[in-house]
Amino acid sequence: MRWLFLFVICFSCSLSAQDDLLAKDYMQNGDFEKALVVYKKLYEEKPTNAYYTSQLVACYQQLEDYKTAETILINRLKLSQYPVNYVELGYNFQLQNDSLNAQKNYEKAISSISERANYSYGVGRKFQEYSLLDEAIKTYELAMQLEPGLEFNMQLAAIYGEKGQIDKMFNSYLNFGLSNEGSREAIKRFIGEFISENPDDQNNSLLRKVLLKRIQSAPDLYWSDMLSWLFVQQKQYDKAFAQEKALYKRETQDPTRLVDLGEISKTDKVYSMALEVFNYIIENTQSPALLLYANQQILEIKIDIGLEKDYKDINSIYESLLETYGKTPESVDLTISYAHFLAFYLKDANIAISVLKQALDLRVSEPKKAEIKIELGDILVFEERFNEALIYYSQVQRTLKNSTLSQIARFKVAKASYYKGDFTWAESQLKILKSSVSQLTANDALDLKLLISDNRQEDSLQVALTQYAKADLMAFQNKTQEAILRLEKIKEDHKTKTIIPQVLLKQAQLYEKQQEFDKAKINYSFLIANFKDSILIDDAIFALAILNLNELNLPEDAKKGFETIIFEHADSIYFTESRKKYRTLRGDDLQ
Repeated sequence: MRWLFLFVICFSCSLSAQDDLLAKDYMQNGDFEKALVVYKKLYEEKPTNAYYTSQLVACYQQLEDYKTAETILINRLKLSQYPVNYVELGYNFQLQNDSLNAQKNYEKAISSISERANYSYGVGRKFQEYSLLDEAIKTYELAMQLEPGLEFNMQLAAIYGEKGQIDKMFNSYLNFGLSNEGSREAIKRFIGEFISENPDDQNNSLLRKVLLKRIQSAPDLYWSDMLSWLFVQQKQYDKAFAQEKALYKRETQDPTRLVDLGEISKTDKVYSMALEVFNYIIENTQSPALLLYANQQILEIKIDIGLEKDYKDINSIYESLLETYGKTPESVDLTISYAHFLAFYLKDANIAISVLKQALDLRVSEPKKAEIKIELGDILVFEERFNEALIYYSQVQRTLKNSTLSQIARFKVAKASYYKGDFTWAESQLKILKSSVSQLTANDALDLKLLISDNRQEDSLQVALTQYAKADLMAFQNKTQEAILRLEKIKEDHKTKTIIPQVLLKQAQLYEKQQEFDKAKINYSFLIANFKDSILIDDAIFALAILNLNELNLPEDAKKGFETIIFEHADSIYFTESRKKYRTLRGDDLQ
C-alpha cells in the first residue's frame, strides 16, 4: 500500500504544479479573475502555503479588492508572525494610500530583525520586490550592524544604483570586494557599467575620490588595485604604471600585475608604455622565465613598430637571447616567436622551419608541442606548402581532441584549404567549428563560412572567390601592397558580385595597416552607402567610427557611427563597445 500512498501524493503535487503554471499564465496575460479562481482553490487546499497565499493576495490587489486581501493577510499573521507577513500587509495598506498603517507594519518587520537577524533575508528581499528601497536599505544595514557575519553589500549596491546614489553604490561594491576576494573581478565588471574612458566623467571622479579616501584612511592593497584598474579603464596607463610600481615596491614583489599592464598596453598599441613596463620588469626581476617573457614582448613590440631597417638588430637580439638561455623547454615561446619573425618578416622560412622542427625534439608538454606545430603549419602556409601544413594542423587535432588548440588547428585546416581553392573541404570543416568552445574561433569560422557559401552560390565557377582567397593569402604573407592591388582588380572585374563588400572591407583594413587612412575611409564609406543590406555593414560602420576617433581626429563623426550601431544594429557584436564609446564622447553621466 505504501507505493499507492506515494503515487497519490506525487499525483496531487503534479496537479498543483499544473494549476500553478496555469494561474501564472493567467497573471501574465492580465486575466486576474481566472487566476483568482485557481489560486483560491490552491489556497483552500493548502492554507498554510505562503506562496499560494501571496499569489492569492496579489490577485485581489490587482482586482482592487484590498479588504479581502487584508483579511487573508491578517489571518495569516494569526497563524505566523513571520515578519515578511507585516511587509505584505503594509504594502496592502500602501496600495490604499494608507501610509500611516503601511509604515507601522514596515517598522514591525524591520524591528523584528533586532530579535533575529536572519529575518533580514526575507524581509529585505520582500521590500525590494515591492520597490520599497529605503526600507530595504534600513533592513540590510541594521542586519549587518547587529550581525557582522551577515553580508548584504551586493544587495545594497544594487539598490543604491537603482536610486542613482552612485557613490554609495561604489562603496557597497568595494565593501563586498574587500571581504570576498574571489568576487573582485566580478565587482570590476559591475562597476565598469557605470564608468567610461573619460577621466572627467562624473562617475569616474566619484570612484576616484572614494578610492583615494579609502587609501588615506585605511590603506589596503585592494584599494590601490582598484585605483590602478580605474586608470587602465581611462587609458591612463602612465598613472596605472606609477600605481603598480608603488605596489610592487611596497607590498607584493609579485610582477603579475605589471605583466598584465604591459600586455594591456601592448594590445591597445600604446607601445611606448608597454616598452616601459616590460623594461621595468627586466630591471626588477631575477626570474629567468619572466626575463625571457619580458624580452620576447619587447621584441614583438619592436617588430610591430619597427621598419625593415631595424630587422637586423631585432634578429641579433633574438639570437643573443637564445644563446644566453639556450634552446630549452623554458625558451620554447621565444623560439616560436623567433621563427615567426624569421618567416614573416625576414622571409627566411626554411631557417624558421628548421628552428621549429628542432624545438619539437625538446621534452615539452603536448599543448606546447601543439603550439609549435601550429606555428610550423602557419609558416608552411606562408610558403604555400599547403599539404605539409595540413599534416601538422591535423596532428594537433588528433592529439588534443576537443581542446581550444584543436579548434584553432581545425580552423587553420579550413583556412589553408580555402587559400588553395578547396572551398568544399574548407566549408565542411567550418560547419563543425560553428559550435566551437572558443567563441573567437566560432566567430571566425562563421565569417569565413558565410564568405565561402554566399559566393559559391552566386558564382558556380568561383572566379571572384578564388581571386579573393589569393588576395587574403597575400595579406597573410605580409604582401600588403600586392594584396591591395589584387583586391582592386576584383573590384574592377566583379562590380556587381556579392563579394564586393568583403573586398572593400579587407582593402580598407590593409590601407589602415599602411597608414593610408583617407583611402581606408573612402572604402568604408562606399560600403556603408552602397551595401546597406550587407552582413558586413556593422563592421564597416564600427571600423569607420574607430578610424575617425583614433586616426582622423573627427570625434563628432565617430560619435555618429557609434550611435548608428546602437540604434540600428543592436544585435551587432560591436554594440557594447559602441555604447561605451558613444557615452564617453557624449559625456554621459552613467547612472
